[in-house]
Amino acid sequence: MPSNDARNLLQIAVPTAAAGAIVVAVSAAVAGGKGALGATVGTLLAILFMGIGLYVLQWTAKTLPQLFQAMGLMLYVAQLLLLLIFVALFQDTSLFNAKTFAISLVVATVVWMAAQARAHMKAKIFYIDPDSAKSEKTEKTGPSS
Repeated sequence: MPSNDARNLLQIAVPTAAAGAIVVAVSAAVAGGKGALGATVGTLLAILFMGIGLYVLQWTAKTLPQLFQAMGLMLYVAQLLLLLIFVALFQDTSLFNAKTFAISLVVATVVWMAAQARAHMKAKIFYIDPDSAKSEKTEKTGPSS
């Protein structure tokens, strides 16, 4: 993973993990050990799904840039459907508190998306390739000798 991608992932995953830790602590205080376990599972699941999605989007941007927007839309819909399926599957579980699981899943997903939007806005991404401006100028004027 290139350093820019790793930095981007770090700027997104750290706030999500911090929010997850807060939700786990509140869940432990409100619902006990099963609440903390449910919140932990929900947070880890959201980080895993969103991290895989970010990797897939970065791979698509590098290898198939013409499909980037369509892949992004499809990926977010698929992620939300998979998360909905997990919530439905674990709705009546006795392994952990299902409400804290669902709440932490939603909180971690929202924090991930907000952090991803912030990281993208803070990234210094060229929207004009500076090298192409130089090459166009030399093509129009000819080589300077």
